[in-house]
Amino acid sequence: MRKGWFTAVAALLPMLLMGCAQRMVNALTPEAGYTRHAGLAYGELERQRLDVYVPDGVAGAAPVVVFFYGGGWREGERDGYRFMGQALSSQGYVVVIPDYRLYPEVRFPSFIEDGALAVAWTRRNIAGYGGDVENLFLMGHSAGAHMAALLTLDDRYLQAHGGGEGWIRGMIGLAGPYDFLPFRSDFYRVVFEPESQFPDSQPVNFVNGAAPPMLLMQGEKDAVVSVNNTRSLARAVETAGGSVRAILYERQSHLSIIAGLSGPLRAVGPMMGDVKEFIETVRVPAGVNAAAGSVQDDDGRVEHGRETDP
Repeated sequence: MRKGWFTAVAALLPMLLMGCAQRMVNALTPEAGYTRHAGLAYGELERQRLDVYVPDGVAGAAPVVVFFYGGGWREGERDGYRFMGQALSSQGYVVVIPDYRLYPEVRFPSFIEDGALAVAWTRRNIAGYGGDVENLFLMGHSAGAHMAALLTLDDRYLQAHGGGEGWIRGMIGLAGPYDFLPFRSDFYRVVFEPESQFPDSQPVNFVNGAAPPMLLMQGEKDAVVSVNNTRSLARAVETAGGSVRAILYERQSHLSIIAGLSGPLRAVGPMMGDVKEFIETVRVPAGVNAAAGSVQDDDGRVEHGRETDP
């Protein structure tokens, strides 16, 4: 009976993150255990606002996760991801969820530049919310994972704010498009035009082996973003001598991999456990400069079928 219940819930996960049903996940999300500081400005424009989630009882020096939501670079808003703020803060992390400008208001690379601006704000301000700037992780789902990967791999965006890869302790990507040329639709050609900058839109083109450690997670049932994106980026990082761990979950889809991180639905898969293990392995002890900390090299392996049977 228990197994059947979890199977039924897993089948409903994609619907739970579509349209108004996404609000159902938030409705099931506990409001206790954290404080949400909503609508903080990280820039001057309307979409340049973010929410900060602070776990109750944090005394400072908590790891920080900046989470970028997906939506194909044309939709999404931070209010729809309270479940993610709660999920990560329940693990003891200070969480930042920014909005960013979308198409058709802007095109590439403006939304990546917004992401860099949000990261720069976090570097300057997060200590005031109990966060440890030396343990700052970027995380994203789908288009948000693309943003997190580019900010981690292409130094130009953070350098524009006086930073670089040294700002980032690690990157976590959920079902991200990292190597998706040639574009299969006119929409992507428009979003990333002109053609001369198409290569700049691909995170895989900026791998050099010196980037922060990466955890790449994707469901093998993903029908939106090909799993070849995860395989390609993991292979490139491994070849360059960088630190990467890629996990392919045999029963997860494009949406269930993120829904399964939420508190009400976490039992359908081990994704949160894998996220926490990565952060706890890569983080440096409080008070230690990240440049002096050691990084565990996960030898670029791709793991399949990392799911427990509930």
